[in-house]
Amino acid sequence: MFEPVIAPSASLLGLLQRGRGDGQLHALAADRGEAIAALEECVTCDPRADWQVENRSLYYARLYMELEAPLTALEQHLHAAEDVYDQDENRTGLALAVLGHLAAYGRRDALDLLRGYVAVGTNWAWALDELALRDDDRTLLSLAPSVLARFPADERGDAELREAIRTAYEPRPWRLWAPHHPRIAAASEQSPFDLWQRQLNRSGVTPGWSTSDVLAWADRVDQADPGSAVDPAAVARRAAAAARCLAAVVRPQDRETVIEAARHGEPGARTAALRYLVDQQDHSAAELIEAAAADVDERVVNAALEVLGRMRGPEALAHARRWADPDTGGADSALGEAAVQLLADAGEPADGPLVVAALRRWISVRGVAGAGLGTLVDGVGRLAAAGAVPALRHVYGEAASSELRGRAAQALAVTDRHFARGLAVECLWDCEEATRELAARHVTTTGDVRVLERLRRLAADPAEEAEVHAAVRGRLTSRDRT
Repeated sequence: MFEPVIAPSASLLGLLQRGRGDGQLHALAADRGEAIAALEECVTCDPRADWQVENRSLYYARLYMELEAPLTALEQHLHAAEDVYDQDENRTGLALAVLGHLAAYGRRDALDLLRGYVAVGTNWAWALDELALRDDDRTLLSLAPSVLARFPADERGDAELREAIRTAYEPRPWRLWAPHHPRIAAASEQSPFDLWQRQLNRSGVTPGWSTSDVLAWADRVDQADPGSAVDPAAVARRAAAAARCLAAVVRPQDRETVIEAARHGEPGARTAALRYLVDQQDHSAAELIEAAAADVDERVVNAALEVLGRMRGPEALAHARRWADPDTGGADSALGEAAVQLLADAGEPADGPLVVAALRRWISVRGVAGAGLGTLVDGVGRLAAAGAVPALRHVYGEAASSELRGRAAQALAVTDRHFARGLAVECLWDCEEATRELAARHVTTTGDVRVLERLRRLAADPAEEAEVHAAVRGRLTSRDRT
């Protein structure tokens, strides 16, 4: 799947792609045709880099309702030729989720689109899950023949049917269908046993019950194809499991064996040994991590940096401050960056300037992207580092990830004294429920007529999340009492 192309943050399309509250406000003030075109672009070409941690469906559905936008573009998208050969559920998942919310809001055309797609669409299971939450029993019962026809009446078809039932997010349709369709009833009964059978039949070599056996096992990765390249993730998983085993089998006299493995072992054993020593808070762990971070093997370096993040305690923080100190020249190194991440996670208020400097440096070099940026954003918020406010505002405005923007908003809520009257107002329209909840708890309810109106609309919206409802009603109730 290609990375989504995100428009500039100042444009209407860019605001909507990011799911920012200002996107909805600008769309309602813009030319209706332009706003609908931008909305359709977002829903038919999912702008999220990771749909599992970013919300957009309710945000876009609300805008469809506000603009009274037609669903023609969504219908064309669902029934395009690509639906036949593109099996990736992400191609149509956002559109189906938006239709689900629109159906809940009473849009009959959205309900009809979902029903039709269940019968002919590739991503029919997602559409069925949406209908399971909103449609009536009679209509769901009428969909059973078209769904059942997807599974041939043979051994393979029956196995696929059991898998579909087992993985269904919403079981309601299958339970409705079982009394009327013997194949579905039989598959529903057999499906849990398939899962148990797979769990019982798991194969794989387990380590022996000694330190040397576990370290040797850490370097063995089962491969379906012996000639294929070893998956680094598989090595990391095996090393993590081996570290847990070491905690059970290492005796005091085995310590030198573990240290030797951490200093000169093969990548899997070295990673497992380093992780074990860190978890045991062994005083030699810092020196061994520093040596591993300078190794020529990239696998060892990555393992050392990952294990560093597990360190805790005063001694670990002292080493992290030394590695992250710009005066030592190590702040720009991979070890220095990992050390700052540790300070962001577990440091003390005095570490705030180091974390703020790292955040600024990250933005100047990498922009508002990268896995480590969220940790720095969380860190300056946790440390209440007011010096990070300009950088946090930049992350908030430019981040393509709504999950990262929400983390920036959380940090701004404790560092920016203007948050309650400024960005908190926009956050009431944000696509992320956690960000809307944050705004509801912090926003100033006087001085901006939009705030109370928005709070009341959120309180009355049945599609809103329970946490947001609680925060909004709490603010409205407290205000009424005063």
